[in-house]
Amino acid sequence: MSNRRGPDFETRMAEDEEIPPSPQFVEQATVTDDSVSDEFEENWPDCWARAAATLDWFDPYESVLPDDEPPFEWFAGGTLNACYNCVDRHVEAGAENRVAIKWESHLGETRTYTYQDLYREVNEFAAALRAQGVEADDVVTLYMPMIPELPIAMLACARIGAPHNVVFAGLSADALATRLESADSVFLVTCDGYYRRGSAIFLKSKADDARLKAAHDLEEMVVVEHLGETEHLGAGQHTYEELVAAHAGAEVAPVERAADDVLFLIHTSGTTGEPKRVEHVTGGYLAHVAWTSQTVLDLDPEDTYLCTANIGWISGHSYVVYGPLALGATAVMYEGTPNYPERDRIWDLIEENAVDVFYTAPTAIRSFMKWDTSLPASRDLSSLRLLGTVGEPIDPRAWHWYYEHIGNGNCPIVDTWWQTETGGMMITTLPGVEKMKPGSAGPPLPGVGARVVDGRGEEVPVNEAGYLVLTRPWPGMPLALRHGHRWGEEAAKLDVDGWHYFTGDGAKVDDDGYITVLGRVDDVINVSGHRLGTMEIESAIVGVEGVVEAAVVSVDDAEAGGIHAYVTLETGVSGDDDLRERIAAHVRERIGPIATPDAVVFTPDLPKTRSGKIMRRFLENITNGEEFGDTSALQNPEIVGELESIVRDG
Repeated sequence: MSNRRGPDFETRMAEDEEIPPSPQFVEQATVTDDSVSDEFEENWPDCWARAAATLDWFDPYESVLPDDEPPFEWFAGGTLNACYNCVDRHVEAGAENRVAIKWESHLGETRTYTYQDLYREVNEFAAALRAQGVEADDVVTLYMPMIPELPIAMLACARIGAPHNVVFAGLSADALATRLESADSVFLVTCDGYYRRGSAIFLKSKADDARLKAAHDLEEMVVVEHLGETEHLGAGQHTYEELVAAHAGAEVAPVERAADDVLFLIHTSGTTGEPKRVEHVTGGYLAHVAWTSQTVLDLDPEDTYLCTANIGWISGHSYVVYGPLALGATAVMYEGTPNYPERDRIWDLIEENAVDVFYTAPTAIRSFMKWDTSLPASRDLSSLRLLGTVGEPIDPRAWHWYYEHIGNGNCPIVDTWWQTETGGMMITTLPGVEKMKPGSAGPPLPGVGARVVDGRGEEVPVNEAGYLVLTRPWPGMPLALRHGHRWGEEAAKLDVDGWHYFTGDGAKVDDDGYITVLGRVDDVINVSGHRLGTMEIESAIVGVEGVVEAAVVSVDDAEAGGIHAYVTLETGVSGDDDLRERIAAHVRERIGPIATPDAVVFTPDLPKTRSGKIMRRFLENITNGEEFGDTSALQNPEIVGELESIVRDG
């Protein structure tokens, strides 16, 4: 790696409060005017015309937001097509030979799609879908791994006005059946299988099981031959390759969609209950993700961009497919995990593709920290200009590691807070304008209204914890919120004046308006009648030298309760009684004796969803000797059995 550290790197790290972007970054940044927030405030909601200006419209919208009360109709009267914005217009502008998607397989195969290649195959598959009976507003379910055919199928659906319903390939047949029923979808696109950590996962067999379990019959199934081991196809089943070949050279005019027409359905992971169906609409959503890709990720058409999110989740929809492609950038995709076949796979991808912008999750960063830091140091990462995080709060220690070892002290980090429900980024710094505060996401983006309140709806004092609520509509909001539904508000019993969205997250805000997200408000544990947030305790544990990651759960004791901490360590660090005592002492110092863990269990990993979220439910089951049920939603189901043995034999 070349040495790109600024001369004041050590000073900035030591201050540990505010870190400005480098002058070199500011010089080329998309947004550098520090008055942008004031301009958005003074001109709300018309300020969001800036987001709409990132797109091409067939019919111009008549008003940015006609009414500030539900139902909200962003960009009323406008028509557009998401596929046209992500593909056609770049070809028409002469960028047909620019690479749109570069894909690397689990086994080292690579495929490159220029925007012309993407235009051709998207049109061919759109024609194939139409030939199979798919019409505008029919929901097409996509049950596929990280292969190029997934974004191609998404764009083909968008082209013909058929909302897509992507289901993460790691989910079970039961989960797929549930989502087919929720979406009332009778069309399914899947593949024969894919590779994960050297093993073949046969996906079509799960799709066939789901087809039998679903309450309604599927009319058509399309199967991509990824492994080349497609089983016998039954009635209404076709291979993707045959359909595309049958429509070679076909062109399908992009269907004009109203700004409020649904672009896609997506379901939350359902880790604490039934999965929730979320519908995002074409105009507002696409404008939101394109604008935030441009202003927060600082993407432009010349950039090569790598996001480690799986397209099966909202981060992959917004910031692997729609945002980058709407801007005409090059998106790098890869199949499998970031540490297979070797732990330097991500750094190889960055070096080989000269990646400019890298967007990943704190859980991945903590995994990188556990591995040998000589791995990124041995690669040339000098192409990197900007780093980002998504999915959960990042603790200051992981932030500094990312900044130093990956960004070499010279790349701004955008710590982004947003949700499936918000569609796109809501709270983060503008990298060319605002200073970074490790551990704090930042202020609300220009035009976004956010407050931290108590149960009475009153703003909490500075640096005190409360509920994070959004107080203004935003372009990327889902259909239900556009009609006034306030998910989660009733459960929290908040009394906030006016329209608002209760996010379900706890947070605190500092004197500068920077928001630190503390995690889900339902992630609390009961100790002797006191309710303590898991995020606060876990951050204290991670602050101990040698600790990379931690999750705490409560002991099921009606009288006293208690805390068990599950802790992963850096490579080469020994989990012994001395470290346990240091962890306990640090928690007592940071929070108080009541938060001291009753037990510390050292583990090589924590149970996580495929999107990287820690599944504390399984840890609670293990701690309290309960059945833990279906583990198919986990990226590492084997760890549950290992932890059960550790706790049982401990």
